[in-house]
Amino acid sequence: MGDTAAKAPHYHGHRDRLRQRFREAGAEAVADYELLEMILFRAIRRGDTKPIAKALLARFGTFSDVLAAPSARLKEVRGVGDAVVDELKLVLASAKRFSREQIDDKTVLGSWSAVLDYCRAAMAYSEVEEFRVLFLDRKNALIADEVQQRGTVDHTPVYPREIVKRCLEMSATAIILVHNHPSGDPTPSQADIRMTKQIVEIAEPLGITVHDHVIVGRDGHASFRGLELI
Repeated sequence: MGDTAAKAPHYHGHRDRLRQRFREAGAEAVADYELLEMILFRAIRRGDTKPIAKALLARFGTFSDVLAAPSARLKEVRGVGDAVVDELKLVLASAKRFSREQIDDKTVLGSWSAVLDYCRAAMAYSEVEEFRVLFLDRKNALIADEVQQRGTVDHTPVYPREIVKRCLEMSATAIILVHNHPSGDPTPSQADIRMTKQIVEIAEPLGITVHDHVIVGRDGHASFRGLELI
């Protein structure tokens, strides 16, 4: 019996102890790598997941960066295969779905923090630029949320007239423009400012209000309305 105990792996019982701490004390009681460990439990039924969780954080930086990392890059980490990637992407999809449902059927301007949370979850960690539009009705409730364009790491082609045309198709009376900066810095570029002014100039005569243009990045967000750029 003593020999059996001596040969037991160092992580023996670790999973149960970690689950119990999470269950009793909540998410704040576990570190990022431990939360990743617990996600990996489902994909890796037996064995020590701590080294993989720590390797993922060392490679990508933060918990959010790990979830958002491209599948091919995740698999570069030793011990990460399709099953692990599937679990990580499932958690990411759940976070996006949860954030989206916080603004569905609500007055968007009255749920601004939820809008920002959703935009960051959906776009902040993408490795390419994406440009999306939140289409709103007369009560500023969300009609639709659509990605209009995807681009490269530092450029997305945006066509102002196509955006306004889509507004008319949906009978939207207001929009919120959102795009991400993969560099992490949400500071608007001169191209961002020019493009936004073009959309405002085309939309206003048609009775369509551009409430804001929000740029999200890993380092935060920037609001054109807050910066008095529109």
